Amino acid sequence: MSAPLIGVIGIVALLILIALRIPVAIAMGVVGVVGGIVLNGWFSIGFVLGSQPFVTTSSYSLSVIPLFVMMGAFASRAGLSTALYQSLQALIGHWRGGLASATIGACALFGAVCGSSLATAATMARVAVPEMTAIGYDRRLTTGALAAGGTLGILIPPSIIMVIYALLTEQSIGRMFLAGLMPGILAALLYIVVVCAIARLKPSWAPAAKVNAKMAKSAAFRSMTPILALFTIVMGGIYVGVFSPTEAAGVGAFGAIVLAAMRRRLSWSVTKEALLETATTTGMLFMILIGTSVLQFFIETSTLPRVIVDWIGALGLPPIGVIILILIIYIILSCFLDSLSMMLITLPIVFPVVMNLGYDPIWFGVLVVSVVEIGLITPPLGMNLFVIKASVENLRFETVAVGAMPFIAADMVRLILLVSFPSLSLALPELLM
Repeated sequence: MSAPLIGVIGIVALLILIALRIPVAIAMGVVGVVGGIVLNGWFSIGFVLGSQPFVTTSSYSLSVIPLFVMMGAFASRAGLSTALYQSLQALIGHWRGGLASATIGACALFGAVCGSSLATAATMARVAVPEMTAIGYDRRLTTGALAAGGTLGILIPPSIIMVIYALLTEQSIGRMFLAGLMPGILAALLYIVVVCAIARLKPSWAPAAKVNAKMAKSAAFRSMTPILALFTIVMGGIYVGVFSPTEAAGVGAFGAIVLAAMRRRLSWSVTKEALLETATTTGMLFMILIGTSVLQFFIETSTLPRVIVDWIGALGLPPIGVIILILIIYIILSCFLDSLSMMLITLPIVFPVVMNLGYDPIWFGVLVVSVVEIGLITPPLGMNLFVIKASVENLRFETVAVGAMPFIAADMVRLILLVSFPSLSLALPELLM
């Protein structure tokens, strides 16, 4: 049996294990070990298992992950989501569809300090659903806007997914963050356009709300200032060269703790919960990275990436046609795999293909993160859809899935724009770094 065929069998076995709900880190490790033994023998895989866990997890660059996770953990417990939502509600809540637009805006800003789409969706659901339900919003628009808004957490920097992509492909974390900023803003604007269109076509879905009398517009801006200041300090420090990404993550984590203390939300129980969440999430991510390194050894020694490069070359497609083909495959996979698993499984195969075509790895990274983001709200396995369903009582999954469909259409428009105009992703990195 040829090595590339063994590689294909390994990928199929990996997908089967994940479908059987085996944890992705264990599934990748098992396939990598068994495939490595078949291709290279016990001695080689023993050397990999003895060295890769340390090599993978001892990199200084990885220290950015627990710090950004800690930043998000304390930010979510500091009541920042409520402050953001109330502030935007005071500013635009009286528009028709304004509460849904405020929800998307709050998701974008909260995601900027949280970095996790699932955490953003779950947190904002607890804040926004009661408000929109109280004035008669249709549940399809309410949950669809929440599910879509939650995806902004992995595109608007700082983003854990972007950090992992940069580490796996040996790219600059700072450049990845810069490249994601404009696409993230574009995504939020397109979502708001969808809300406005639905409010116009289906007025009963988005009744006009009264102006929030509890908070004047000037007070709303003041309430948002600490959060915007934290984002500006963290990201601005990276962009102007004051901080490295790791130092910026440390500043951000400390800033989130200070904000929690300022809002009188910091207690021993909150600190314990945030630190436990940080440790648990970081451990999970590091285990996945170790599994990825073992799987990558197997995939590389199977020569499957080189065979795929040669096969694509034989198709005679233009380079942009190859990119479109890869994105279509990603969109199909996103219906069945969670976002992180999909990226980690496919990158060892598709990244060499893209580099062989001469494309910018930062631009391709933004495309990958964007497609992964679409997968979060794509049935039947969109994780944000399940998070929203679990966060809202008496909610059917079909309601969330139908509500997300117009926002998926907006994502497709954004993806076409990012492919057609690479400067949307590359203008800021080229200008500032």
